[in-house]
Amino acid sequence: TTETKSVGQRLRMLFLLLALLITAQCDDMQRPVNILLLMNDQHRFDVLGSVNPAALTPNLDALAADGMRFDKGYSSTPTCTPARAALLTGLGPWNNGMLGYARVANHYTEEFPRELRDSRHHYITHSVGKDHFGWNKTAKAGIPHGYMSTMIYDGIPESYEFDNYDNWFNQTNPDVNPMCTGLTFNDYRGAPYGLPEKDHPTAWVGRRAVSWIKNYTMYQRQVGASQANPFLLKVSFHRPHSPYDPPKDWADKIDASKMPLPWEGDWAGRFKPHAKVPNPGIWYGDLGTHQAQESRKYYYANVAFIDSWIGQIVQTLKEEGVWNNTFVVFTADHGDMLMDHYHWRKGYPYEGAAHIPYIVRWPETMTHRVSTRRGSHDDKHVVELRDIRATFLDVAGVKPVGRLDGLSLLHLLNSSATPSWRPYLELEHSTCYNETNHWNAFTDGHTKYIYNAYYTPGTCDGEYCAEQLFDLDIDPHEIQDVARRPEYQKTVEMWRSRMVDMFENQGRGPTWVKDGQLQRRTRGQLYSPNYPEFIKPHWLDEKTLWDEYQSRRQAGHADFPFDATEIEMVEWDGKVHDTCPHH
Repeated sequence: TTETKSVGQRLRMLFLLLALLITAQCDDMQRPVNILLLMNDQHRFDVLGSVNPAALTPNLDALAADGMRFDKGYSSTPTCTPARAALLTGLGPWNNGMLGYARVANHYTEEFPRELRDSRHHYITHSVGKDHFGWNKTAKAGIPHGYMSTMIYDGIPESYEFDNYDNWFNQTNPDVNPMCTGLTFNDYRGAPYGLPEKDHPTAWVGRRAVSWIKNYTMYQRQVGASQANPFLLKVSFHRPHSPYDPPKDWADKIDASKMPLPWEGDWAGRFKPHAKVPNPGIWYGDLGTHQAQESRKYYYANVAFIDSWIGQIVQTLKEEGVWNNTFVVFTADHGDMLMDHYHWRKGYPYEGAAHIPYIVRWPETMTHRVSTRRGSHDDKHVVELRDIRATFLDVAGVKPVGRLDGLSLLHLLNSSATPSWRPYLELEHSTCYNETNHWNAFTDGHTKYIYNAYYTPGTCDGEYCAEQLFDLDIDPHEIQDVARRPEYQKTVEMWRSRMVDMFENQGRGPTWVKDGQLQRRTRGQLYSPNYPEFIKPHWLDEKTLWDEYQSRRQAGHADFPFDATEIEMVEWDGKVHDTCPHH
């Protein structure tokens, strides 16, 4: 009948549309996924609106609601350069060779941007903002490490590195000092940015990222979406790393009186004293709760300003039609103590410095690989910067080149499986700021064991001891060091034994461990023998490493172009002197 034929035609049309839809979905699943790495510098784990109502981060909160927030994210070596080496290589400190704040090597066998670029998908790789990989003064470009193009702002004094932002600023604002706000790069103080908002490094990085995305999608339209190479885009903001200098409109959004007060550990009294007029680059000292809240106000405002640009970047991806095929990770290289336990800056094993924000968002085209509900958070597994390389290669279906310590986060995004994950994580940092500040540590996210290596095991300097233990489940702010309590002795012994085993298995030698005992180390070691530029037969013991390092410095070949502690002002009056030309 006519009605039967009509029903048959409708069914055939329905099946045809269904087939076309399935084909389109299969094409999406087979199409390589774009990758976006968003990073802040010196961003603490707890300055997110989703965990702290004082933080103004609606766009990062939206990203977490559309993905997963990992609540136990750490930076194993929590200063800028070694953290970024771990991220780049997917290797832990001993294996990537950087044990402290030193120079990133010019080349590693393991570099995920190059692996993605050289894969069968031929990713287009671009980095904008802070790399901290070094600067080629001849080429007037950053050391690429697999990025096909870069637009760099590293936040390093112009006398050492005149990068892309510095060049742009000089052309746009001739005869104006970009640091005219009066703050320094490791300053505890804060003040509103003294120039127009458009000149701020955060705005410059944000604009460059938005522009690059638009240029990419223009190319995509020209060649066709199915023929276009996928992209790896790294957007790395220098702030909230000091200077704490948000534009005034953003500073006005944050009320200093509502800032969280710093945590004060019962073990931290030795770090309270400071000079009557503290140096702006101070690394420890009780400057009072008023100053701590003032510093936090400007720090939080810097985070809020960055968050607004992250929102613009995400909106651009949506408007340009690539959001639904873009995998996103947001994290930071390390945190900022902000006077927790009377400490400032970074480079410590404590939560304010080593614990970082960590958010992953997967696109619609990857739903067949992810079973976790969007908006979830993981508070069980310890994740680290080294896991980013493993994750990106897994997302792209690329086999790693060389070694890999990191683990793919996709395992944790599949709630239907029980992942095989690391039981705990090692952390360490060589001498920083002062000869007494170098340490090794372990954490499983529930407990943290710290060995302050300058001190003889089993000894204490007042309440500050060579070994520290924090029960993070009941004391997440590390207020009470329980290492000397009788009920925790077996726990201390377990972690100490694990550290001895790790040192022995890595072949660190008798200056680290001898006869099964941790050794006091009165001087640090910046590099392990695995550092690519120092792999030589005679680099087998710490003494040789140290002597070579010292001779290099005496010969003028510093391992990093400057040490921040060496360029701080010697005399000043404690005030912020704004010399900017105001409009």
